[in-house]
Amino acid sequence: MTILYLTFYFEPDLCAGSFRNTALINELAGQLGPDDAVHIVTTQPNRYQSFSAEAPAHEQRGNVTIDRIPVPVHASGLADQIRSFLAYYRQTRRLTRGRSYDLVFASSSRLFTAFLGAGLARQRRAPLYLDIRDLFRETILDVFRNSLIRIPLNPVLRAVEQYTFGYATHINLVSEGFRSYFEGFRQATYSVYTNGIDDEFVDWPPIGKTHSKVRTLLYAGNIGEGQGLHKIIPQAARQLGDGYRFVVIGDGGAKHKLEAAIQREGVTNVEVRRPVGRDALVAEYQTADYLFVHLNDLAAFERVLPSKLFEYGATNKPIVAGVAGYAARFVQEHLPNSLLFAPGDVTTLVRLLRENSYKLQVRTAFTAQFGRKIIMQQMARQILTTRPTETLIPATI
Repeated sequence: MTILYLTFYFEPDLCAGSFRNTALINELAGQLGPDDAVHIVTTQPNRYQSFSAEAPAHEQRGNVTIDRIPVPVHASGLADQIRSFLAYYRQTRRLTRGRSYDLVFASSSRLFTAFLGAGLARQRRAPLYLDIRDLFRETILDVFRNSLIRIPLNPVLRAVEQYTFGYATHINLVSEGFRSYFEGFRQATYSVYTNGIDDEFVDWPPIGKTHSKVRTLLYAGNIGEGQGLHKIIPQAARQLGDGYRFVVIGDGGAKHKLEAAIQREGVTNVEVRRPVGRDALVAEYQTADYLFVHLNDLAAFERVLPSKLFEYGATNKPIVAGVAGYAARFVQEHLPNSLLFAPGDVTTLVRLLRENSYKLQVRTAFTAQFGRKIIMQQMARQILTTRPTETLIPATI
């Protein structure tokens, strides 16, 4: 069995997509038979403009081949992302031209890697396995809800979804909250393999209370419109005062909005730092008092499950979560010692921090249930057993 594996992000890039796909490939490689092979087509590290890492353009690891495509430097803006994807699209088609595959796998958060996978699978009349990490059309329409661009964008993205999801043999959803969105695509079978806790966090020993008089709230990850940090952190920092400070580690398309909001609020208890590697990140988690996560107050984000919750849940630190919908229910069910508030609700965030006594708690049951290794082992087994439906849609391109 020869598998084409498409992912825009892969090691050594720093993002949830990279961590997920690297772990999945490691598990998949261990389950391959002697006659199996995987061809990964991905990109050179590009998630953050302020982070760079060296990676070989072509790499062979046993029966796993990795091709990394250079893409234009981007600042996570929509136009930048389109240019980057077009470079990936063209080079992927070139690298796969004339090759046959028994299965096409695509891991996609922005829809278009899945679209590319659908095109390549249709050409070969091969089964298509999609790992859907976000609902791009719903999210982008929500972001542009007050813009005229929404009018022509909706039918175009809907057509892309029909072409892509309508061909899939199997669709994995990274959040149970996505399930109702896919009710119209009944030709596919479905699973829900979430993100999980990597070994760096599973093996991390609980850390005792810090002795600083100033409580630190740490956020580490993407600083984009989806996180809406500019709508919550500077305002909360001003109201909380000198007894609290926020540390934000990361980069993204809305970083300038966060920095502008910090200046506008005139606060000095918010620090924004560049992205760091995972070893350094674990050290930051150890020194923080609270671990902070926030999603923008858009309806589309009521379906998602932030990958950051899995890292945070593996620690014994209290989690401060500004999420709604499915993510809020997940926090309530699985993550004790969490302070939960509605996205953008500065008043409630401040009140919860002031009124709740500080405590540490090991989440043993959560770590046992959501270890990345176990989840990826199960998903890899399913990938290798994916077979075409009785009648595949004829190639149309």
